[in-house]
Amino acid sequence: MGPKESNWILVAQCPSRLGTVDVVTRFLKESRCYITEQHSFDDRLSGGFFIRTEFRPEAEGFDQAAFETGFAERAAEFAMHFELTAPGTRMPVVIMVSKADHCLNDLLYRYRIGQLPIDIRAIVSNHPDLAPLAEWHGIPYHHFPITADTKPEQEAKVWAVVEETGAELVILARYMQVLSSDLCEKLSGRAINIHHSLLPGFKGAKPYHQAYDKGVKLVGATAHYINDDLDEGPIITQGVESVSHADYPEDLVAKGRDIECLTLARAVALHVERRVFLHASRTIIFER
Repeated sequence: MGPKESNWILVAQCPSRLGTVDVVTRFLKESRCYITEQHSFDDRLSGGFFIRTEFRPEAEGFDQAAFETGFAERAAEFAMHFELTAPGTRMPVVIMVSKADHCLNDLLYRYRIGQLPIDIRAIVSNHPDLAPLAEWHGIPYHHFPITADTKPEQEAKVWAVVEETGAELVILARYMQVLSSDLCEKLSGRAINIHHSLLPGFKGAKPYHQAYDKGVKLVGATAHYINDDLDEGPIITQGVESVSHADYPEDLVAKGRDIECLTLARAVALHVERRVFLHASRTIIFER
């Protein structure tokens, strides 16, 4: 286990008040914990305060329960909500896909080499095509076909998988179905979607071909938390790459695939490392 993997993570948020940083740093000092990384942000428009701290205990026998109880007493004065994450924690995840495999392949590779601290409990799809890929990685694959008439029943099966696996995060890795309002609400704050970002916007079939016809000069991707507004949830990461007149539709598609993979992987990493705070319709993100 490397130095970063041996750190505890404390994240907290509360209304802006004098002493918010001090209550965190002072308690860590009194608990003989050495701060290795710290970020904080005070939102002057909303009056919200956000802090993320990585630390390592200097004394042997760190008692997590005692730490949480002690810090809760101090945090109560500030109406501060906090979460403590132990070293080596791997967030349980369910991935949802359709037929495109580029984002899934990229996540599985990063998972396999240990780059992402996640535990992929299941892969869910409305098509059978990617079952062999899941089988090769030893991950359960659930094929749940969907039609307009069967959508409620299909989503009930999806939700059952999320609950049974204990998934804390659902990744929509090019899952080409619109989730219902009910499922969006259940997954609020813990489901990340990826989609292309083209300006001007092109919807429907073959967006990159539409973009080529209009002579776009940039292709990109956006990773965001889902909500009931299609592709308009709080944004986590965005990526972009230049294109030119020499790039044909297939070149735009290829560049789009690459940027989608990178943008989604970065968003997942930020989420599982507890670097993202959801605040109304926005995100506060403490980069590495």
